[in-house]
Amino acid sequence: MADPSSYRPKPGEIPDSPGVYRFRDEHRRVIYVGKAKSLRQRLANYFQDLAGLHPRTRSMVTTAASVEWTVVSTEVEALQLEYSWIKEYDPRFNVKYRDDKSYPYLAVTMNEEYPRVQVMRGHKKKGVRYFGPYAHAWAIRDTVDLLLRVFPVRTCSAGVFKNAARTGRPCLLGYIGKCSAPCVDRVSAEEHRELADEFCDFMTGRTNTYIRRLEKQMGEAAEDMEYERAARLRDDVEALKKAMEKNAVVLADATDADLIAVAEDELEAAVQIFHVRGGRVRGQRGWVTDKVEEITTGALVEHALQQLYGEETGDAVPKEVLVPALPDPVEPVQEWLAGRRGSGVSLRIPQRGDKKALMETVQRNAQQALVLHKTKRASDLTTRSRALEEIADALDLDSAPLRIECFDISHLQGDDVVASMVVFEDGLARKSEYRRFQIKGFAGQDDVRSMHEVITRRFRRYLAEKEKTGEWTDAENAEAPEIDGNGEIVGTGLTEDDGRPKKFAYPPQLVVVDGGAPQVAAARRAMDELGIDDIAVCGLAKRLEEVWLPGDDDPVVLPRTSEGLYLLQRVRDEAHRFAISYQRTKRSKRFRSSPLDDVPGLGDTRKQALLKHFGSLKKLRSATIEQICEVPGIGRKTAETIVVALARSAPAAPAVNTATGEIMEEEPGTMGSSGEPVTMGAPDERRGQET
Repeated sequence: MADPSSYRPKPGEIPDSPGVYRFRDEHRRVIYVGKAKSLRQRLANYFQDLAGLHPRTRSMVTTAASVEWTVVSTEVEALQLEYSWIKEYDPRFNVKYRDDKSYPYLAVTMNEEYPRVQVMRGHKKKGVRYFGPYAHAWAIRDTVDLLLRVFPVRTCSAGVFKNAARTGRPCLLGYIGKCSAPCVDRVSAEEHRELADEFCDFMTGRTNTYIRRLEKQMGEAAEDMEYERAARLRDDVEALKKAMEKNAVVLADATDADLIAVAEDELEAAVQIFHVRGGRVRGQRGWVTDKVEEITTGALVEHALQQLYGEETGDAVPKEVLVPALPDPVEPVQEWLAGRRGSGVSLRIPQRGDKKALMETVQRNAQQALVLHKTKRASDLTTRSRALEEIADALDLDSAPLRIECFDISHLQGDDVVASMVVFEDGLARKSEYRRFQIKGFAGQDDVRSMHEVITRRFRRYLAEKEKTGEWTDAENAEAPEIDGNGEIVGTGLTEDDGRPKKFAYPPQLVVVDGGAPQVAAARRAMDELGIDDIAVCGLAKRLEEVWLPGDDDPVVLPRTSEGLYLLQRVRDEAHRFAISYQRTKRSKRFRSSPLDDVPGLGDTRKQALLKHFGSLKKLRSATIEQICEVPGIGRKTAETIVVALARSAPAAPAVNTATGEIMEEEPGTMGSSGEPVTMGAPDERRGQET
């Protein structure tokens, strides 16, 4: 625990101007980011008597080892910089809302020649129209299924579209009238894009126009006694009305607004958002956060606004945002929102009428979400805590292992030997900390030696980071980095320290290896050679799920119903999965290698163009330089390089008896560049080896 007075800035050093400040821990990791109208006044609050600080603030300042700040011109710039740094550094003491990128959206890919309607998740892409988010993907599909009767826009994947175009036959939706089938030219690209535009207009709330138009067409068809067409139009109108019923009118004045509600207690807060477009609720989402800092409802709202609109522009930011409490001060936030939208944004608390009633509904949803979250998390926290305590008791640790790292070796009969490192913190996987290794010190299959190498490399990097932070070395006299034979940094002088999480900067309390006594001994020996004696090591053998400790002749046997054993199994299985996936990736890349990979400056696009032009590598080998130059983007010099590379990698030819014409040895891949057997000398002559 650090004493805040040890890193408190001297009087007069802190400027009295707007800015953003960062607290760092002893490892130089950013643990808190904040903004202030006056840096001097705000930072002074952190360096008062510890007894007068909020418990969470006290925990933060005693964890920190330094503080730094950046001066900006305005409070709006401070808000923008704070948002960027929170995203970049992920500070542990800042309010962090769970990422909501998993919510499904209804998307229309207007950036394609033939726009496609589909369900999309993740980061938003340029040129794609998004509607939602929705609570469930099936809700999107139900809506789309109804609307495709009226707006038969393409929904198929690129592969299905190309296959239909090649065969001249549309998919099932094309036959039943739920796709206009642009793949077989039933409509032109321009007509299909008009359909997509009308689909988007309907989804944005302009619904009455299309319903009135269809009703008029239905009446005209009935007058002309085209009763089948009139019946079809009647069904289309009913489909649109049914789709509209899924989103009931909540605001009569066709308002575009987002309503944000917050339910909180001393430890956690739940946020719920209703997206209202054209007076109808078009989407809903929410998340729960730990209140790891002392924070007001207005500040929670400000963080929610950053989360919602930090990466949005234009109409994605509505004209009106209704909240339960205003940030203090509200002007910079309002100006920031207006900058994201490109026009004015009203940020206010609803006082009366329909908007206040709807806000109460959103508030009830937030309260229910918080209650549900607490009900679920109570059991989760209890189970994880019990698992960590059981591991600590079984392995005779001083405290529960809050950070566990597990290592596994993977290979295929000694080829493509790789290793994985997975990290669990507080009993949960922390995938951003996962690492992969290639075994470099030797060739062949030796799991024990591989484990020794991986553990050595991992903790050598940890010692290098530790030395760089000056924990046991004078940083001013630190030498340039020393690089070992494997390309690992073993000394100081790493890249400029900017507060981003380092690859190997933080030590675990427990190292788990996949294996028994030999692997555990190798891991312990590697750590002893580096002088590390404060990190526990154990191994989990697959056969009987026994836990092995260094130097023990007998394993530790945990009960089969033990939560601690279950956690160790999950950690081990995750390391195994991660190692195998990496090993398979390396193997598949090796199998997909091509002689064209050796041609300097020849990228994937031109490789594909060559193979598409000639049809196969075999035909490309038989082509002349002039024929290769006919491929777009291929010049004569590149063509000559391709011919040389293919000649070097050409398969060896079979031995042929020149007297009888008999092929003495016929193996796959021994045909000449022209596709015919190559006649060589006498049968006893050796064939050349591949390079």
